[in-house]
Amino acid sequence: MTARGIVPDRLVAGLDIGSAKTTAIIAEVAGELPRNPRLRVLGVGQARTTGLRRGVVADIEETTRSIRKSLEDAERMAGAHVTEVYAGIAGAHVQAMTSTGVVAVNGDEITRADVDRANDVARAQAIPTDRELLHAIPQEYTVDRNRGIRDPVGMIGTRLETEMYLVTIGGSPAVNLRKAVERAGYRVRELVLEPLASALSVLTEDEKELGVALVELGAGTTDLAIFHEGKIRQLASVNFGGNSVTNDIVLGLKVTPDDADRLKERYGCAYEPLADPDLAIPLPGTAAQGERVIDHPSLAHIIHQRMDEVFELVQREITEAGYARRLSAGVVLTGGAAGMRGMRELATDVFGIGVRIGSPADNIGGLSDSVEAPRFATVVGLAQYGAHRLALTDAAGAAGRRLHLSAPGMDRWIERVRIWLQDFF
Repeated sequence: MTARGIVPDRLVAGLDIGSAKTTAIIAEVAGELPRNPRLRVLGVGQARTTGLRRGVVADIEETTRSIRKSLEDAERMAGAHVTEVYAGIAGAHVQAMTSTGVVAVNGDEITRADVDRANDVARAQAIPTDRELLHAIPQEYTVDRNRGIRDPVGMIGTRLETEMYLVTIGGSPAVNLRKAVERAGYRVRELVLEPLASALSVLTEDEKELGVALVELGAGTTDLAIFHEGKIRQLASVNFGGNSVTNDIVLGLKVTPDDADRLKERYGCAYEPLADPDLAIPLPGTAAQGERVIDHPSLAHIIHQRMDEVFELVQREITEAGYARRLSAGVVLTGGAAGMRGMRELATDVFGIGVRIGSPADNIGGLSDSVEAPRFATVVGLAQYGAHRLALTDAAGAAGRRLHLSAPGMDRWIERVRIWLQDFF
């Protein structure tokens, strides 16, 4: 059943399966411009999960349950049913490399066909059988050794070279994630790398051009994506996240994981100087422990120490990648933990550059207030990715009708649209 006024063909669904929560969003795509589709949020659903460990399915039944509940809740809110989703994937199994492709130009002027051939050569990198190519993202082009060209079509030259960023994922994690979604009664339309999805929803074009580090604070891992001169340049993952903070509180205060999560959510402060010295926090306990309290600075100290370590590890990744002094737009924090008080101040201390909290806002209508928080950056970005797909497919269909393309011709056109979509990253 679909609510009155909703166009089923215009619906997109994003699914962010995290180590702590699974979040689903259903939105309707508005607008006609292929490069500027607008989302109208119709429904949001969340479910707690323990089925993932650092981005990898560890319990397929638990993961399936959380997927089904989050999507059913989103469908109930939206008054609409979806059959396929754009699902996020991340974790230590993600790997990236740069590949080049060189071709001779057919004729004096470079055509779109020449660019496609160069991209095909760069994409033809041998991928191990236990891995899967997720994204192939053109970085820049070189014409007769003139580097740094964004779009070479129409230029004069005899030699065209492309530099492409290839992102691969573990074959087994991808298969198990798709299997969990299918068991829940849905189909994975596409897998999308979560930091790239988050970038769609929280980063501006100016930030990506100037140089920015997107740091996504998840429960199981902290993911890093560096953008410079408009393109993705580096990906990395640190195997510490919000769950590490929870574990430290469990060990330090002798409470259960559930109680530690509640303390973190209610009283959490990531920057010790901001803690309230006059605030006494009652601690849950057993009859044997008796009544206990802790002062706020002591809880903040535990969180501060762990998050300081996480940010130092991220800073090391940025430095090793050679971008420590090239991030003119600073750092953008997203993810569930990014909303904690003091997180921006601590990150500013560690990174020594400007830091802001990234929350989805642009090109969103409908129930936008339901997703205006850093923890929704990935799922909104997944829906925006789907919106770009839909808009570009519509544009390709319209062009095909104008050109009266045959079925094979239309297939080639749709494939070109698929490649063009990578430009959004």
